[in-house]
Amino acid sequence: MVRNELTKAIAYFRTSSGTNVGEDKDTLKRQREAVTKYAKAAGHQIIAEYSDDAVRGADPVDQRPGFAAILAHIASNGVRTIIVENAGRFARELMIQEIGYKFLKDIGITLIAADRPDAFLDDGPTATMVRQILGAVSQFEKAALVAKLKGARDRKRAVTGKCGGRKTYAERDPEMVAVAKKLARYPVNGRKRSLRDVAAELEAQGHTTKGKRYSAVAVSRMITA
Repeated sequence: MVRNELTKAIAYFRTSSGTNVGEDKDTLKRQREAVTKYAKAAGHQIIAEYSDDAVRGADPVDQRPGFAAILAHIASNGVRTIIVENAGRFARELMIQEIGYKFLKDIGITLIAADRPDAFLDDGPTATMVRQILGAVSQFEKAALVAKLKGARDRKRAVTGKCGGRKTYAERDPEMVAVAKKLARYPVNGRKRSLRDVAAELEAQGHTTKGKRYSAVAVSRMITA
């Protein structure tokens, strides 16, 4: 595979204990070696490395400085693949793994464990249960949001008599509507203005719709609003 066909990826390392942090420590060397070896064999090009030092595997991924830096990097250059030594380096607890994996998947990022590329696709009973729980929580949150928005619309409708839909002329241009009502209310030369007369006068005063005179029907809606 030629170099320009390699899939660009970012390496992520994590070390739990501060005593194992450092370029000279075996933990980082082992992780880098595993990730590099897998990337070379699988046709990936590691373009950047990020690490979280002295960060527990039980800590949520979105609370880790190194991982946050990865997401910022990805947002700026479009890389869509992250490689870790193993699933435990990403997160020790299955729940944290699944939540983190789902978060990355939802934003289009592929997470790969060098020792077992299908690790995050585990279909074991525990992983399946966690995914079902996460799915149920997501569905509940969506339903709760829908109910909340409906409640807000119902309250607004009860107060204003309207919620959503196309705005009335009074809502879009109350000044124009006031002028239209005034023109319709007061006669000129002893004669009540017709709807077309009102439309013509509105046009003369600069009130038009896309540069054209309002129709009689539109004027009728204005003066009855």
